[in-house]
Amino acid sequence: MSKKLKIGLFGFGVVGQGLHDIIKAQNLNLEIVKIAIKNPEKRRTLDAHLFTTSHDEILDNPEINTIVELIDDAEVAYHIAKKALSSGKNVVSANKKMIANHLEELVQLQEKFGTSLLYEGAVCGSIPIIRNLEEYYDNELLHGISGIFNGSSNYILSKIFNEGASYQSALKEAQDLGFAETNPILDVGGYDPKFKLTIATAHAYGLFLNPDKLLNIGIQNLNDADIQYAKEKNYKIKLVPTARKISTQQIITFVLPKFVKNDDFLYNVENEYNGVTVQAAFADQQFFFGKGAGGHPTGAAVLSDIAALRYDYRYEYKKYHQQNGLVHTDKVKLEIYLRYAHEYTVEKIGLESISERFTRNDYKYVIGVVTLKNLLENKEILTNKDVFVAHTGRIIYTEDLVKTVAQEEILVN
Repeated sequence: MSKKLKIGLFGFGVVGQGLHDIIKAQNLNLEIVKIAIKNPEKRRTLDAHLFTTSHDEILDNPEINTIVELIDDAEVAYHIAKKALSSGKNVVSANKKMIANHLEELVQLQEKFGTSLLYEGAVCGSIPIIRNLEEYYDNELLHGISGIFNGSSNYILSKIFNEGASYQSALKEAQDLGFAETNPILDVGGYDPKFKLTIATAHAYGLFLNPDKLLNIGIQNLNDADIQYAKEKNYKIKLVPTARKISTQQIITFVLPKFVKNDDFLYNVENEYNGVTVQAAFADQQFFFGKGAGGHPTGAAVLSDIAALRYDYRYEYKKYHQQNGLVHTDKVKLEIYLRYAHEYTVEKIGLESISERFTRNDYKYVIGVVTLKNLLENKEILTNKDVFVAHTGRIIYTEDLVKTVAQEEILVN
């Protein structure tokens, strides 16, 4: 039998209002007791007594047993989650930056105080990828997880490749529709999908990673020449976060624009939709598709977590507790497309095995191989406005990894 949830809600923006709409439309065993807001002067359709500007009024209320945190400020969200978990209240959050930066500590708090933190809405909107990684794939050997994790950047790229829009006009349209912020760098710079990848990697492989250790290069420097090159090859460009097991003990992670072929699931994921591909040893390849942005899609994911708390659900972090010996590494090579203005860029990042080189207008282009380590160390150069990088899709194992990968495949097969 489900227990009654008394909810303290932090934030009443797009997702908060979307959640309220969904709750109001159903007969659920829960009640929103209080809603914390920033601006008390803003006109709202709900009764004024429901709102407060005091966080402690909610966090110190013994009647409230569940905190739903839906604010933008990651640092404030962290303090809300920490105090709530430490005082015996369960928490549902959609703040991917906060969770990615503090996940290991928050897991320890849950274990210490017997509370639960759920965050399906923080990763890929309406797609239930966290619950699937936790439950369906809990005993699977996962080769990799990748996809489109950010609806804003995907909307921009869809307009470019499907309607011939320029990057700047597509960005402006995304901003006008509310898909992208006035300063959109968190989305188009690959930070948002990096935070989501950090969380997914914890559930896929049991690794709690510092997001600063993950490479993220976005689409903010994409120009017409890059678009033309991709179209000539019949590719689309998508911003793709990737976590991949490259040996029995090593995992790589990165976020890069990627040339996507028309036989790839991601090729037809458009606009604000997200798509996640999971490659497993036994289940083989599986694909998840759904809206990655918007009040109601994300609100539905939040509600799913709230409903699960009625039955005392909590993530078990099985792969983390297995202590499987996996480590995060940057010792792998990627084949990349590089557009640049100065030869210094190629020399500095240590590009090797160049298979294609040409010049167009004021820019130079190469297809070549580079270590992930070098990309990480030279991120500042690679995000310069005169540079654009995209992954061709090829991952090249270094010699010391080839034997271990082959041995692992023999064991699986």
